[in-house]
Amino acid sequence: MKYTLPADIERRSFTIISEELRRRGVSERDPLEEAILTRIIHTTADFDFAENLMFTRSAAEIGRSVLQSGAAVITDTNMAMTGINKKLLEKYGSTVRCFIADEDVALAAKVCGTTRAAAAVDKAAECAGGALVFAVGNAPTALIRIHELVRQGRLAPRLVIAVPVGFVNVVESKELFFDAPFPCIIAKGRKGGSAVAAAIINALLCFS
Repeated sequence: MKYTLPADIERRSFTIISEELRRRGVSERDPLEEAILTRIIHTTADFDFAENLMFTRSAAEIGRSVLQSGAAVITDTNMAMTGINKKLLEKYGSTVRCFIADEDVALAAKVCGTTRAAAAVDKAAECAGGALVFAVGNAPTALIRIHELVRQGRLAPRLVIAVPVGFVNVVESKELFFDAPFPCIIAKGRKGGSAVAAAIINALLCFS
């Protein structure tokens, strides 16, 4: 068996994914939405996202525009932050930050009796400048806190990527954003993860 170069592997993988989607009878999507879906499936090898992935309020196009015009991406895990393409962020003047491990966030969570993920959202709302994009792949409490701050008029995200994975409050936290007054990309149900959140950001950065 011959070794295959990484670029060729990725190109062939995307072709296989597209062919498989057609065989499954998945109807054609908006090209950008399809690019996002393909990258998620490439990351997870899970075709259920073809049914689970939801876009609201022209979220894909608005998200692409925001990220390619300079935005502050806030992740709920260092894993998601690590998975985002830093060269593309730099190209467009965007940044990525994760506050989950900060000492002041841990202290605030303890004092307030909440989670670090929720306290990290508070910190992002207070100190992260520019257009905010939240990429949540792990913590439903981060989504719940985003929703609370929006309702209080203390936060106005340009895009929320709501894709936490798990069993406790995961489905319910995602459903809070079905009718949000701002663009959202949501993985309905229990599936998602930090790698999925990063894949969505990378797909938006790559698309031209």
